[in-house]
Amino acid sequence: MIDWLAPAVPLFKAAHIVALVIWCGGLLALPLMLTRHDPNISIEDYRVVRNASHLTYTMCVTPAAVIAVIAGTWLIFLREVYVPWLFAKLAFVAMLVMAHGWIGHTLARIGEAPDEHTPPRPYIPIALVLLPMLMILTLVLAKPTLAWVVLPDWLTEPRSGQLLFDTPSR
Repeated sequence: MIDWLAPAVPLFKAAHIVALVIWCGGLLALPLMLTRHDPNISIEDYRVVRNASHLTYTMCVTPAAVIAVIAGTWLIFLREVYVPWLFAKLAFVAMLVMAHGWIGHTLARIGEAPDEHTPPRPYIPIALVLLPMLMILTLVLAKPTLAWVVLPDWLTEPRSGQLLFDTPSR
């Protein structure tokens, strides 16, 4: 690790955890908000529900997801964590990102044509979100060795290679 970046690790970790709490909480709340998208309610009530779910997704949940991914990526390189459980965690993070995209797509479809699209029951989206969340939490807290998984050297060790472009000299 670069010595002058060591004090930044707790800040990146705090940003990562706070963003994860907001992101995961939002992904659990949005399917419940989607159930309130009922075209049979009054136009004014529908507008309030639509605006609340849209703003939650675009102004809260998605920025938190971006911050969580960026801070998490920085932590991988700052702490030089290249272990099998991390790669398994990243696979579950990819599942969480896909669930995030699917919920956003569903939200957009319902907002654009409320009479044509009905929201799914909240059980399916919540299950799609909860499974990767629990697996990520399990992997992060248990940090299993996963010795039976054989990874190539280029995936488990820093390469210390030269970048494709010149780095500025000091």
